[in-house]
Amino acid sequence: MSLHKSTAAPSVTGLTAAQAAQRLAADGPNVLPQRPPTRWWQRVLTQLRDPLIVVLLVAAVLTVFTGDWADMTIILTVVVINTVVGVAQEIRADRAISALSELTAPTARVLRDGVQREIPAAEVVVGDLLVLGEGDILAADATACTAESLAVDESAVTGESVPVEKNLTTASGLSAGTVVVRGRGAAVVTATGTASATGQIAHLLDRGHAATPLQRRLAGFGRLLAAVVIVLCVLVLILGLLRGQPVELMVVTAISLAVAAVPESLPAVVTLSLALGARRMAQRAALIRHLPAVETLGSVTVLATDKTGTLTEGRMAARRIWTPHAQASVTGTDYSPTGAVLAGDRQLRPGDQPVLTELLAAAALCNDARLTPAADGETGEWVALGDPTELALLSAALKLGLDTDELHARVPRVAERPFDSDRKRMSTAHRAPAGGYRVICKGAPEAILTAPILDDEPLQLAQAAEQAERWARDGFRVLAVADAHRTDAPSSGEETMEQHLRLLGLIAIFDPPRTAAAATIAACRTAGIRPVLITGDHAGTAQAIATRLGIRGPGEPVIDCRATVRDDDLKTSTVFARATPGEKLRIIDALHHAGHVVAMTGDGVNDGPALQDADIGVAMGSRGTEVARQAADLVLADDNLDTVIVAVEEGRRVYDNIRRFLVYGLSGGAAEIAVMLLGPFFGLALPLLPAQILWINLLTHGLPGVALGGEPAEPEAMNRPPRPPTETILGAGLWLRVIRIGIALTVVTLGVAIWADQTGRPWQSMAFLALGMTQLGVALGSRTRVRSLANPILLVAVAGALLLQLAGLYLPLLRELLGTEPLTPGDLLIVSAVSVLGYVAARLDRILHPPKRRTVPVAADT
Repeated sequence: MSLHKSTAAPSVTGLTAAQAAQRLAADGPNVLPQRPPTRWWQRVLTQLRDPLIVVLLVAAVLTVFTGDWADMTIILTVVVINTVVGVAQEIRADRAISALSELTAPTARVLRDGVQREIPAAEVVVGDLLVLGEGDILAADATACTAESLAVDESAVTGESVPVEKNLTTASGLSAGTVVVRGRGAAVVTATGTASATGQIAHLLDRGHAATPLQRRLAGFGRLLAAVVIVLCVLVLILGLLRGQPVELMVVTAISLAVAAVPESLPAVVTLSLALGARRMAQRAALIRHLPAVETLGSVTVLATDKTGTLTEGRMAARRIWTPHAQASVTGTDYSPTGAVLAGDRQLRPGDQPVLTELLAAAALCNDARLTPAADGETGEWVALGDPTELALLSAALKLGLDTDELHARVPRVAERPFDSDRKRMSTAHRAPAGGYRVICKGAPEAILTAPILDDEPLQLAQAAEQAERWARDGFRVLAVADAHRTDAPSSGEETMEQHLRLLGLIAIFDPPRTAAAATIAACRTAGIRPVLITGDHAGTAQAIATRLGIRGPGEPVIDCRATVRDDDLKTSTVFARATPGEKLRIIDALHHAGHVVAMTGDGVNDGPALQDADIGVAMGSRGTEVARQAADLVLADDNLDTVIVAVEEGRRVYDNIRRFLVYGLSGGAAEIAVMLLGPFFGLALPLLPAQILWINLLTHGLPGVALGGEPAEPEAMNRPPRPPTETILGAGLWLRVIRIGIALTVVTLGVAIWADQTGRPWQSMAFLALGMTQLGVALGSRTRVRSLANPILLVAVAGALLLQLAGLYLPLLRELLGTEPLTPGDLLIVSAVSVLGYVAARLDRILHPPKRRTVPVAADT
């Protein structure tokens, strides 16, 4: 990897093969910095450091003292499965990213030993002379030493959607990863590898990933749970000893309660929910690189997005046409002829409006771009080469029905005056079929709507200038087109070629929004997520796109990052223009400090640092750069922005299912502890034996608990605001729900036990059955859609757990192990009927205490 920059004057002869080999050996290959591969054991240790996994490992150690090898096996199995799934997902995602990744500039044309050669981009060294033409990708930073109408698309690095003209005076610097869209030239390489513009941005990616909101919440929950369980179990131990129970029995009972109170299925539930979410996302061409990222989108309060290539198509399209005598609009978003030129609702053909036909024909002739049908002959996107603005003009002519190939053949070019940034216009001369020559000039309105270029009436020129200004305020790039007929053949570069012309009209060009962009922004608003536009483009363009898509409300300012920006504006504004990679990081950090959970979408090199710094980075996989893909947590392989909303719903489903399991698991654990604490006060010396506690825990927290992670999303999941970032995983009244349902389970279990004790029945076995069955009833009552067959695995798991619970009473081997007695059919029926109250308690609690409608200040206009 080269760290070398050249300060020498540009060479126009290139290097010799020997010089190039020497510099390559000294500086290293021209590649971006690569993170060292993560070893499998490092991935495993990362999984095992999760606080909940640590709690489970401690619980597994405690089971050794109880001799409960079955429960220890279950706990360790959960840990192993959680670790394997997490590691496998990361490895699978990394491999898929590698498959998507292609070297930004796989080859480069250089001059070596005076001969032009094509070499791998990795072999380009400082001092090489790059030969540049339309469509070439810059392999390294360079300084132009020759430039003929050279224009470069720098959107991947700067976010600026309009190509930048390059000349030998004020704009000769070229950046790695940018694309030549017009003209030709040569440039001397000045920096490669990490010293290049792309490499310097990649250096900002070394900040590392912070814990996701879910990981932070579960870590806090794990610490709280461990402390509470230890206190309660010590209390059970002390009370038992005070009642004269044997020390060994009470120690084993306390340890059993500790194991039972820990919801050991929680990591499995989390992993299953995340894995199901990742699978659903993969089916939508979205690649999850880290499993927790699935849930993170469900926590998002701000969606910060780039413009070019993310909200927009990343290509120009003609939208409106104006002539002194007629106006029209153009439909279609890509460069293919799919679309039409419309006058009102009527589609125009070449003979319908001669003035419009003349304008578009002139724009197609004064044009260096090329559009050709797809190689397979199908009606897909055409192959485009050249300046996006010229491609848009060519596409508009095709949509009118003009045959541009026939037009060029019939009116051949004989002379030209190339575009340059000082004149802001381009002119060509063509041999006319009827004799003489036709001169065509196109360029910026301010460069054409003036004498001596035009001979039109002043009033007509004023009308054109006013129209151009209106379109510019709406975010359009406006081109004026003029022509003249000459009897003598003009010469290339002749200044008089651009004098005494007549105005043909104006064409407004726009980088169109993606089809799904407006719907995505609207869905964000509905879900309470504030959209924020951060772009390197001009303020006017940013304002137009943001207003059109609903990101910017009436009167909201557009922040130009090249001016002094207050910290408060970074936290509250919705549109940022001319943002550099560093300023994007500043905006993300300001939103973090304001308490937001931020998702960032992007595709360019300039988006990479912000993608990594955000809570979740979302990169475009198809047109996105390697830097963006490597920095992101979620890669959209088909560049479909609508998938972000699907991911948000998946994230909310995952989090809701985790909370659903916590209500189920913690209420059952709380009931077990409460029964053990309160039972002796009602004459029940030891309500449950250690083996019985562990058996109930094994059945209820096993498959039924894990199956709760597969519940479908709540119907209102996307019609509520995101949860506050500071809210704990038991927040929004969840801990009260745990207590209420826990009390109901405790009352049912103790009620059955006390009645059975007073009537001479096997009270301990009846309490054992009642506690297990009521918990299974809570699992059924916790379903999202109780009257459907959604998530059938849960139904099967509950049925299986119920059969095993009954087996603990009626199978001799299990009866001996658990210390239970079989129940008569009448007693079994009574316990079964009463245990339905577990289901009733779960359903009534949702009806009487519905989830609180959280209100979060998402945006000023929402």
